[in-house]
Amino acid sequence: MELRPDWIPEGVDLEKPSAARCYDFYLGGAHNFAVDRELGRKVMEVVPNVQEVARNNRGFLRRAVRYCLDRGVRQFLDIGSGIPTAGNVHEIAQAIDPTARVVYVDNEPVAVAHSRSILNGNENATIVQADLVDVDDVLDAPETRRMLDFSQPIAVMMVALVHFVPDSSKPREVIRRYHDRLPAGSYLGFSHVTGDHYPEGVQGLVELYKSSTNPVTLRTRDEVAELVSDFEIVDPGVVYAPDWRPDTHEDVWEKPERSIVYGAVACKV
Repeated sequence: MELRPDWIPEGVDLEKPSAARCYDFYLGGAHNFAVDRELGRKVMEVVPNVQEVARNNRGFLRRAVRYCLDRGVRQFLDIGSGIPTAGNVHEIAQAIDPTARVVYVDNEPVAVAHSRSILNGNENATIVQADLVDVDDVLDAPETRRMLDFSQPIAVMMVALVHFVPDSSKPREVIRRYHDRLPAGSYLGFSHVTGDHYPEGVQGLVELYKSSTNPVTLRTRDEVAELVSDFEIVDPGVVYAPDWRPDTHEDVWEKPERSIVYGAVACKV
C-alpha cells in the first residue's frame, strides 16, 4: 500500500487500478499509483505498443479539436477527459483562440482533483465530476451551463471513452441523448478500441482490465459507426485513428491497424 499523497481525494481506492490513471502512466504522467503501473506493465506484455497507441489517440484528439476550430466552433465538452497531461483540449483550443471555452467531465476523483488544480485561474475552462451515462448531470451541471452557450455549436469529445461503457448501459441511446440536446452545427469527436485486427493481444487487454474499475468492451468498425450514426460522419469516416486527417509525419503509421483504435468526427446537421 502506497503512502497517500495529500492531493488525493478521500475515498479513492489505491488498491484497484483505474483506466484514467493507467492512461496517465502510458503517457508518462505522474498521477498514477503502483497498482496502475502494475496493470499497465501487464498490458504492455500483451499489447507491446500500448504507449504508442495512447500517444496516437492523443494525436487524434488534437486533430479533431483543430478540425472543429477550423469550422468556427469555440465551445468544447470533453467527456472522460482523464488526468491532465500535455495536449489537453483547452491547451489546443486556447492556443488558437484564447476565448475558447472548455468543460471537462470525468467520474474519476483523481482526474477531477488534478484538473481543478491545473485549471485554477483559467476563466474559460472548468471540470465537472459526472459520468457519461448520466446525461442530465453532465449537461445541466452549473459549471456546464455557466461555461457553454447551448444556442451555439458545441464540440463534444468522447475520446477513448465508450469502450468502457458496456452494452448493458446502452451507449447508443446515451449518445443519442447528447445528440438531441446539442444545437445544430455541433460536432462529436469519437475514438474506440477494437479487436478487428490483432484480436489476441487486444483480448488480453480486455482480460486484464477486468480487474480494474473500468472493464473494456470491444466493438467492430460497424458497431462504432452505429454508435455515432445519429450524427453525420465527416470524411474520411470511421477509420483507424492514424488515418484520420494526419497532419504531421508522426501521425502517419505504416500499419494504422496497429493503433487498435477507430476514430471519427461527426456533425449534427
